[in-house]
This record gives sequence, structure tokens and C-alpha cells, in this order.
Amino acid sequence: MTDRNSRLDRLEQLGNALKERIIILDGGMGTMIQNLKLDEAAFRGDRFADYDREVQGNNDLLNLTQPALLRNIHADYLEAGADIIETNTFNSTQLSQADYGLESIAKELNVEAAKLARQIADEFTARNPEKPRFVAGAVGPTSRTASISPDVNNPGYRNVDFQTLVDNYYEAVEGLVQGGSDLILIETIFDTLNAKAAIYATQQYFIDSGIELPIMISGTITDASGRTLSGQTTEAFWNSVSSARPVSVGLNCALGADALRPYVEELANKSTTYVSAHPNAGLPNEFGEYDQTPEEMAEIIEGFARDGFLNIIGGCCGSRPDHIEAIADAVSKYPPRKIPDQKPALRLSGLEPFTGDENTLFINVGERTNVTGSKRFLRLIKEEQYEEALSVARDQVENGAQIIDINMDEGMLDSKDVMVTFLNLVASEPDISRVPIMIDSSKWEVIEAGLRCIQGKAVVNSISLKEGEEEFLKRARDCMRYGAAVVVMAFDEDGQADTFERKTEICKRSYDLLVGIGFTAGDIIFDPNIFAIATGIEEHNNYAVDFINASRWIRDNLPHASISGGVSNVSFSFRGNDAVREAIHSVFLYHAIKAGMNMGIVNPSQLVIYDEIDPELKELVEDVVLNRRDDATDRLLEIAERYRSKGGKTQEEDLAWREWPVEKRVEHALVKGITNYIIEDTEACRQRAERPIEVIEGPLMDGMGVVGDLFGDGKMFLPQVVKSARVMKQAVAHLIPYIEAEKSEGQKAKGKILMATVKG
Repeated sequence: MTDRNSRLDRLEQLGNALKERIIILDGGMGTMIQNLKLDEAAFRGDRFADYDREVQGNNDLLNLTQPALLRNIHADYLEAGADIIETNTFNSTQLSQADYGLESIAKELNVEAAKLARQIADEFTARNPEKPRFVAGAVGPTSRTASISPDVNNPGYRNVDFQTLVDNYYEAVEGLVQGGSDLILIETIFDTLNAKAAIYATQQYFIDSGIELPIMISGTITDASGRTLSGQTTEAFWNSVSSARPVSVGLNCALGADALRPYVEELANKSTTYVSAHPNAGLPNEFGEYDQTPEEMAEIIEGFARDGFLNIIGGCCGSRPDHIEAIADAVSKYPPRKIPDQKPALRLSGLEPFTGDENTLFINVGERTNVTGSKRFLRLIKEEQYEEALSVARDQVENGAQIIDINMDEGMLDSKDVMVTFLNLVASEPDISRVPIMIDSSKWEVIEAGLRCIQGKAVVNSISLKEGEEEFLKRARDCMRYGAAVVVMAFDEDGQADTFERKTEICKRSYDLLVGIGFTAGDIIFDPNIFAIATGIEEHNNYAVDFINASRWIRDNLPHASISGGVSNVSFSFRGNDAVREAIHSVFLYHAIKAGMNMGIVNPSQLVIYDEIDPELKELVEDVVLNRRDDATDRLLEIAERYRSKGGKTQEEDLAWREWPVEKRVEHALVKGITNYIIEDTEACRQRAERPIEVIEGPLMDGMGVVGDLFGDGKMFLPQVVKSARVMKQAVAHLIPYIEAEKSEGQKAKGKILMATVKG
């Protein structure tokens, strides 16, 4: 039987075992090697006896110099009950071996480690064919991080790039596969961008070799913050790597089982694949040693199994064969975790996760970090005023953008270089990088360069059938390998779709092609083209209607796909007249969202509340947007100049509302997001109330009730709600001292109330 057939048989056996029981992974290799207390001569062996640098501590070198010792360690773990043993290759990359000047032997280390593990695993399988044993080729994180600058004074600097990591990982995976590994385990991930490079390299090797193995992925939560070293939460990490479709996703190292539990539980609830864990044996003591006994560790992990979190379990630092034996015994009585059913949805991430599903009314994509749409941003980028440019991105997030669109396509810029520079700087700003990024460019090399800078799950804007199916599918597969969702333009070999029929035809064709290559339907975002209306050209009059109808058709016929568009395009013929443009945007969104549009690239400052549009203007705008009259454009043009002067007039300057009763003033401030007078009005309410809490329970909550109703009806959009929340926060902050003072004066509490809100 050929090696290829043997491997396929083993993979089938592994698949069956994962369905039947919790699989046991081995324990700490470094721990076992440390216990041997090997000296410099032992590490050198005969081969490196005359080498001119110290190599003690280079555990991976033992694959060549002390294979018998490693064989014994593998055998001890297999005797303890391990189903999967890991190769001793945590540092077998050129980057890591450079610390010892041994870059040249990196591939050999992987080949020999895998051969050694393969041999001992096969021996144990031969002894008991009912319990087959498997080899996981271990790929460590390297000693570099692609998302974080090592220089605090230069946040945009990186000491490794994506391609260098890919080259290192490719060589390692090639060696591991050639040596006989059954799986590739990308583990101890402290920077998800490093992991994405490892995934990219692994999949590239699979393509080149024609051999495809399951991939296991395991991240590292570094402390009680619940984040990786590079700042991602557990769910954000999963979203980032999910496109690789690993056989398992898990967590290992850094924490003991008790501290790791909530994050393993989160993965168990969120991931659509098997879940693994190999925690440390507690935390190290002051001497760097691990004191947790096998019984203590097994008791904690039994809780994981009892509560249905686990498919694969092992140990990391401090764990030994006796730990693995105790763990195997403890979990043997429990069935493996069942993978939860999960509807496809748009699942993205920055440092934090973002999910857009059928319950998401509208996803706001900030457009101001786009050099083609913002003169200010273009000037800042040209002048290399990156701190100010970052403030533009920060303002968008603070104003409610759930995704930020970044575009550097301008003739006077080196778009690729500038995109990389800006994205590296964004990565150093947690208040910006917490949200997903949309990389927007007409040049694929710019998009690809951007994807190589982002550890989160990004959105590519865009791909299309413009250059034919072959190129379209090539780009789509690249996006899958980089772990990105895609905006698909309604554009084919014959040009942009400008009618309902063309929009739906192209979107259907694109959808079928993407789903056909395994692209997740939830990661598909259609842009059926928003074109300018009211241009004076009759053929343009139905553009908005065609978009709205196409949105409805996509929602009904292309399951789980999202619908987006550049909203400002629709009002382009009224550029310079902000009041009319804002009205067009709000009317268009009101109808498009009801039809199924759930995402848009929008300037939050150019949105007005639908119900607040002047009735005369709203009627004429709706005539234009919905193409209800042949003379709709002419009628809107007749009154447009009347509203032009109102465009620059802010709500705060129109002070007629200041004459209203104070309760109505508070409501107006909340709905409009006006902070100028909220302290004054809140204090007036407090003076009239018996207790300060009554101001919150009364006029403030009443006002937020109006906000909620408008948002629920699609007449307010998220950026406006965020502004309302800021007003509410200021009002409550003013009242807190009075509430606290009341407590200190002995006001008897009537009880306690626990209030909670949905995350996000």
C-alpha cells in the first residue's frame, strides 16, 4: 500500500474517532526535555560537536542529535493514552533557528521530527489497531510578530513581513508532510496575522504538492483580558481563521485550565468545527516550575468535558505523561462536543468580532478614509500627516461606523506603499482596529498588500466578472486563503449592470460560481451599483428603483448574502447642496433597507432623520427616488436652491426649540444628538423632580424611547443613535453625584435591579 493510501486511511480513521469520542493529544515536549537536564554536549551530539555557537536550549536540534530521547518521550505519551503526538518542531523555522545560526537545517528538522513521530505512532497502532495513533506536524509562531512594532517610537515598523513568514512556514510544512505527518497543527498563536501567513503557506503547499491534510489551529490567550498578545478576543480570532476550514480550532499555553475555561467555552459556542484545548498545568511558580498535579488538572478538565466543550484535549507547559493519563481517564466517560448548527452570516473581525445576520438592520461602513471621496483625507495622506489621518478613522468609529473603508487609489500616490503604511499604523490604534476593515481598491496588488497587514477578517472591495470567470474565481480563492469576505460588484464582461435584469443576472451568476468553489455564502456582499439619479437624463430616472428591486430579489433568491452600496453616489447630481443630498440619502436608505439592503458606505454627517425631513422636500425627493412622476427631477430642482442655504446651518443654530417645555427639549436633544444644552436642561428637570433618579426614569428614558422607535422603523441610522447615546451619557453623568449624595444621606434603597444589554 502506498504512503498516500496509508495516510488517507488514517485520516478516515481520525474522522471516525472524532465523531465517537474525545481525542487525546499529548503533553508538553519542552517540559519533558527540560527534565532531562541535558548539557551543551548533549545538544551538540556528534554532528555539531565543533559548531562555533552555543546550542543548548535549542530543543528542536535534538531531532538530529538525540532522536532516541525524543522517541522515548513520544512513547511515554502514547503509553499514557495519547491519540495524537506532536512533532518536536515548535521552533523549526529559519526565523527561529536564526537565533542559533542554524537556518540551513530548518527543513531537515521538520522532516526528521515527523519521521521519528511517524515511526513510533505506527508501532503503537500495530500493537492495537483498534486505537490508531496520529502525528500532528507542529508549526510554532516564530519569534516575530507581524501585527506589532518592536519599536515603541515607530508604531508602523515591522521586523518581519507576511511573505517572509509564508516562506518560513512553507518550508516547515513541506518538511512535516514529507516526513509523514497526518495533520498540520498551527499552534500557540499570539498574533493572528502570523497564523494567517501559516495558513496561506500551508494551503499553498497543498496546492503545489497535490497533498491536502487537515489543519488544526490553536491560539493563545495571554492573560485575564481574554485576548491574544496582539489584542484579539477569542471570537474575533475564530472569525479571522474560520475561512481556513480547520478540522479543529482551540487554545493552548499561557494559562492553566481553570483560567482558560471561559475562552474554551466561547469557542465551543461560536465555532463550526471541532474544539481543542491543551492548557498549561497551572501557572509556573517563582522558579518557573509547574506544581499542578495530574489529579488537579484532570478534575478541572473533566468539567470541560462534562459541559460539552471538548473534542480534542491535551496538555502544554508543565504537563507530563501522568497528566495526560489522568486527563484521558477523566474525559473517557463523556461524549465529544457536538458542533452547533449555525446559520451562515457575515462574520468579520478587527480586534473584536462583528456579526451581520438577519437581525442586523443596517451595517454602516465609514467612507471618510477614502482618498477619492474625501479631499481632507487625501491631503493628509499626501502630506504624510498620518496622525491626523488616523484621527479621521477614529472619528468614524466613534460616530458609529461598524466597518471602515480604506482606499488609497489616487494618481499621485504610491497606493500600495501608502496602504501598507496606513494599515500598519491603524493596527497600533486599538480604538480604530477593534472594528473590521474594508480594503477598497481597483488594483489587486493594493488589495493583496492590504490583506497581508490585517490580522482580523477584512472585507475586499471588490471583485467582479469584469475580466471573466477565470480571473474572478482566482481572486475569490485568494480572498478565501487570506480569510476575507468580498464585495462583488454587479459588473461583467459587458460592463456595469444598470437595470434590474442585468443586476440580478450578474449577481446570480456570481453567487453560483462562489458557492460552487466553497465560498461561504455569508461572506458574499453584493453591490448592485448605486448610480446618480435626477441627472436630467431619462435613462437614469429608474436607477434607484432598480437598485431597490434588485436588493429585494437578492434577499429572496441568494440566501445569506449581504447587499451594500456607496450611498453618496445616488445624490451626486446635487453635489454642493448638502440639505438636498442628505434628504436623498435618508429617503433612499429608508426604502432600500426595507427591501433588503443591509450595508452601505455612508458619511454619517450626511444623514438626516427620515421623519425630520421637511414634508415638502421629502415628498419631492421620494418622487425622484421612487421615479413616481415624469417631472420629478424638474420639481425638485425648482425648490433645491431654497434648501441650499440650510445645508450649512446646524441644528444647534436653529434655537426655536429652546422655547419648548423642558421635557420636549430633552427629547429633541436626544433625537438630534445635541449636547450643547443637555446639562442645563437635565438640571432644570432635576429641580422639578422629587428625586434625581426620576429624571432618568422620566424625560431621559422617554426621549430614548423615541430614538428606539425611530431606529426600529428604519427612520434613524446607527451613527445618529450613537450621537443620542452620547447625549444620554452626559445627562446621566450630571445626575450621578446627586444620586450618590442622596444615598449618603440615608435614602433607603427600594431594592436592586440587574440590567444587561446585548454585546455590540
